[in-house]
This record gives sequence, structure tokens and C-alpha cells, in this order.
Amino acid sequence: MNNFLRTLRTVIKNNRTAIIASFVTSALTVLILMALAGVYLAANGWPDWLAPVEALRGANQTGGAVTRDSATEESRVIQVAEQADPAVVSIVITKDVPIIERYHENDPFGDGFFNDFFGNGFDLRIPRQRQNGTEKREVGGGSGFFISADGLVVTNRHVVDDDKADYTILTNDGKKYDAEVLAKDTALDVAVLKVDGKNFKYLQFGNSDILKPGQTVIAIGNALAEFRNSVSVGVVSGLSRSITAGDAFGKSEQLEGVIQTDAAINPGNSGGPLLDIKGQVIGINVAVERGAENIGFALAANTVKSIVDSVQKHGEIVRPYLGVRYVQITESLKKKNNLIVDYGALIQRGETAEDLAIIPGSPADKAGLVENDIILAVDDVKLELGKSLAAIIRQKTVGQTIRLKIWHRGQEKEINVKLEKAPKE
Repeated sequence: MNNFLRTLRTVIKNNRTAIIASFVTSALTVLILMALAGVYLAANGWPDWLAPVEALRGANQTGGAVTRDSATEESRVIQVAEQADPAVVSIVITKDVPIIERYHENDPFGDGFFNDFFGNGFDLRIPRQRQNGTEKREVGGGSGFFISADGLVVTNRHVVDDDKADYTILTNDGKKYDAEVLAKDTALDVAVLKVDGKNFKYLQFGNSDILKPGQTVIAIGNALAEFRNSVSVGVVSGLSRSITAGDAFGKSEQLEGVIQTDAAINPGNSGGPLLDIKGQVIGINVAVERGAENIGFALAANTVKSIVDSVQKHGEIVRPYLGVRYVQITESLKKKNNLIVDYGALIQRGETAEDLAIIPGSPADKAGLVENDIILAVDDVKLELGKSLAAIIRQKTVGQTIRLKIWHRGQEKEINVKLEKAPKE
């Protein structure tokens, strides 16, 4: 071993210059290769197997686990909240309520019987109450948002459903405006208000038809009718839900095609906007599931927009109608009645003899639809769970011609129907 080391030492000593030259050459070769690799990667990007974690963050790729850039998303949420804040309003509900005065009646018989029997020292008093005038008092609140610079405000119908109440719009800068209720939709929980003024900051509607589960959403509203313009963040949890929404007074209604979200929606948030990351309104907060955590619902923006457009154009809600009564077909209905399909709208009369299946003179009547026809699709949209006939018709306009696929007397066919203005109820 010592002889080997001695020999190696001699070789290194005699060939030192050559070894140093070889080392320098190798180092330069490695540096040149690294430089060339850097130029290539700068031009062509990192291959997937070499990509560092930071390079993948925020990337829009398919088929791989991609982490969100939380800093970028947080800044977008902050930006959306700041931009939307001036357009979101609180709605204060006030009403004349009776002033109840309590008092005691000493002698209910009015003849001094008790004082005579028990003596003047005995005071038998019976509590009574009576109304002593009225006073205006705040009885509730909700949320809304401007949709035009000249003071149009959208909210839920149930927020402004009391015709005997007064409504005040309170903007986030503390200004108050008396509000007039222009229109209330009887079929959908939407109302449009008007305040005097101009140059209001307002929000724009987005396209709720392209929403995806998991998409970031932001809810803003007057939480608990106390905490104005509260901001909560979540995601789209589900689409095209059908729910039965009720209020504290026992009223309830069926809402179809609503958006489910886990963004916190509290009493008082009703009527406030549900925004996407671009700051566009994709829904109106309408209900929350009691006894559950983080299950809230919002009306889809596309349905609401058609109502708003009608009010802006006509000054009232002009709704298109087909003129049929129907029942939504389900699997159980199919089996019980030997139907050919488990979806669609079966045209059927109502509970009384006056509730005809086809309204005489309606667009459906003119198009030749009859009782027991099945409407399978509207403009190629299949009438299945979450896509009812009424919800689809609501998104159409008066005068629009729609194409119906129907099952009529044993055969499938297509017909065109021109929608008309729904008669006033």
C-alpha cells in the first residue's frame, strides 16, 4: 500500500500540469453545457419532470396536481371587495307599530265592592294594556346592490314584501336614500327598487351558465341586519339545486336552478351579491340551510338579469309565458303511469276543473299542444332534474320563438312556439 501511494505521488508530481489542464477543461465544459441548458429552458420552459414547485404554482395545466397561488388569490379577493363595496347597500325596513301602554285597573266592578269588603288598605289590581298611538320603528333589514348609475337596486322580494313598510337604502359611506319598490316578481324571489340620485357605483352581471364547482366566490351583505357590507369567501359547492325556501312567518316557495355555496350567508345577507373573482355578479344570495354548516344558496344571475332587463325596458316585470300546466316527470311517476321517459314536463290539468292543462288562446294552444303531451326539451335543453320548464322559459323573452321537442300521441316531434307576454295575475 505504501509503495502504491509513493508511486501515485510521483505520477501526480511529474504530470501536475497535464492534470490541472484536464480539470480546467472539464470545468469549462460543464459550465458551457449548463449555459446552453439554461438558454434552452428559457426558450422552451421546464420539462414536467424537472419543473420546480414554484414554477407549477398558479399554472393552468391539465392532468396534474396544481397548487393555487394563495397570495395572488387573496389580492384578487381584496380588490373585488374594495371595488364592489360602494355598490352594495343595506336595506332598512321601518314600519308604524302600535305603542302599547300597560296599566292596572283597581276595581274591575266599579262599585267599591273590594274596598268595602277588605278595607281601604287592600288594593286588588288587575293588569291591563291599551294602544296609545303608533311610532315608526325599524323592524328588519336586508341587502341589495346598485345595477345602474341612476339608482336601480336589486334585492330579494321577501326583503321588501310588506306593502305597509317603508324602505331606506343605506350606502356604505353612511348616506340614506328613500327607496321606491318598482317591481316584485311573484314567481321568483327578486325585487327591483329605485332611489333618486345619479352617478352611483354599480355592479355588472356575469354569466352564471359557465360556473364550475370549486370556483371562488365572494358574498357581500348586511349580515344579521347589523354588520354592513360583511365579506365572506368560499366556492361554488353545487349548481342547479332545487330548494324550498321559507321565512320566519311560515311562507315558503320552491326555487329552482339555484347556486349552492359554502361562503357564509347569514340572515340579513338576503339580496346581496355573490361575485366571481372578476367582481361580476353571478348570483343573488337568497337562503341558508338551517342546522347545517356552510350551505347557502343564491339565485343564478342569468335568471335575475332577465327580470332586471324587463324593468329597465318596460318599467315593470314583463314575463314570457307558454300557457301550460304540467308536472315534472320523475322515475317514480314514469313507473306508476307507464310513461316512456323519466324526464320532461307532462302537460296535465290542475286540481280543479277550472285549472285547464292548456290555457285557451295561449302560445301553447296556438302551437297545437294538448293535455298529456310531454315536453322533452326546449331549444335542445333536456328537461331533467334541476332544469324545469318554468325555469327555462323565465330566461327567454317576450316575442322569442323557441323550439320544443315533444312526445305527442305516440311519436316524437319538434314544434316552434312564439312566446307571449304573461297575463297579469
